Amino acid sequence: MKKLSLMLLLLFGLFLTSCGDEDEPEVETNTIVDIAVGDAQFSTLVAALQRVDLVSTLQGDGPFTVFAPTNQAFDDLGVDLATISDADLTNILLYHVLGGEVRSTDLADGQTYASTASTASPSGSGLSVLIEKGSGVSLNGSANVTTADVIADNGVIHVIDSVITPLDVVGHAAANNNFTSLVSALGSAPGDLVSVLSGDGPFTVFAPVNSAFDDISGVVAGLSGDQLATILTYHVVAGANVMSTDLTEGNVGTVAGQNIGVDLSNGVQIQDATGASSTVILADVQATNGVIHVLDRVLIADL
Repeated sequence: MKKLSLMLLLLFGLFLTSCGDEDEPEVETNTIVDIAVGDAQFSTLVAALQRVDLVSTLQGDGPFTVFAPTNQAFDDLGVDLATISDADLTNILLYHVLGGEVRSTDLADGQTYASTASTASPSGSGLSVLIEKGSGVSLNGSANVTTADVIADNGVIHVIDSVITPLDVVGHAAANNNFTSLVSALGSAPGDLVSVLSGDGPFTVFAPVNSAFDDISGVVAGLSGDQLATILTYHVVAGANVMSTDLTEGNVGTVAGQNIGVDLSNGVQIQDATGASSTVILADVQATNGVIHVLDRVLIADL
């Protein structure tokens, strides 16, 4: 009888063990990757993410905001992805990702610069992307959000109609309609300044907005080509990607061969050769070859 009881106990124990060993039911997820994999219009994006091992990253806790280009957007890019290096492809893909969940309703009307997950910058900080919200939402003046706020477990997807690629300092100026006067001046001045500022750098550029050029339109009209080039290069510091947090007070040499003064007593003020000050109204627009700080007036060099 005792033996029978012992056997029954052993059998009961085995039964409990076998029940405990059964596979637990899988919990369904709806991550950003799950949504992309389940939608045929993102097959090129998914293949690119798989190639550079970013799938597991976007399956993480996040939250993330992903601007997701469609297959057509990749086709329109006109580049064979097979010829792009893994490093370059990684940077392009991460340029479409923001940390945190940003829904379209979270965006303020007008322009916003956001820091992306792509850190291919001289400072190692996230490259900037220009987000503009009006009747719709656009990125870098070239890609449009066609479907917003596709909610995932670990963030949100916004579908876009073009692939956005990381911009250098000239690219950022060209993408922002507040810099059309600056871009025009760079193109018309001697010295092929557009090509120079599209080079490796790094550069720190103090970029005046259109209204700043409007304020001195009479002066600009009377400048020779060489004088215009001097004014423009007076806004550029070469060999350094200086973020606003790294600025120090004192004189700084520019490409024009003349100093500008940095005053941090009341925000960031830049003093020119005339003693006048310009205010940095937006700092740290990070490009691939330098950083842009936006000014409210043009710096005048010694001509």
